[in-house]
Amino acid sequence: MNRFESMTDEMLVMMYAQGTNAAFDTLLNRYKSSIHSYIYFIVRNRELAEDIFQETFVKVIITIKQGRYTDNGKFKAWITRIAHNLIIDYFRQERAENTISNDDVEVDLFNNSKLCDCTIEDKMIRTQVLSDVRKLIKHLPDNQREVLEMRYYQDLSFKEIADLTGVSINTALGRMRYAILNMRKLAEDHNMELSLV
Repeated sequence: MNRFESMTDEMLVMMYAQGTNAAFDTLLNRYKSSIHSYIYFIVRNRELAEDIFQETFVKVIITIKQGRYTDNGKFKAWITRIAHNLIIDYFRQERAENTISNDDVEVDLFNNSKLCDCTIEDKMIRTQVLSDVRKLIKHLPDNQREVLEMRYYQDLSFKEIADLTGVSINTALGRMRYAILNMRKLAEDHNMELSLV
């Protein structure tokens, strides 16, 4: 185990800002899987996900090196927000490039459900739902949030979750069940629609 792995994100950012490149390698290894999965889950295209993933970390590097990163103890949330914004920028640019103006009538060839599998509106709804889900997750008790994030964002099995959290598989399953029930209740209480259909 290298000496950086036990350090907090903020310590690693500070060391990287001061010129220790290995500190950034540890940050990258810590979050590359979950950030890449998040991007791919939204864009559903491996090449595009890879491009946005690389662009995300280029922005991270530039922001840290320019001294513009503000340490608030939420490094992963910050990276996820950068990725999210790049995804939105991509869809906006794609929409602008694929809208044709013809005698004062705009025709968007790539936002017509008859011509493609998924419209821009579908993607925007998916993005909004994912954003709402993230907000709801923050309101869960820590043990429920931990299991839910490990299962859906880190793609761990319930056995792996049980081993990592030091509980039985049944306890991990129970926490997941309560997390989902609590999120449904929170969604109802706040009139949130979490359906992608």
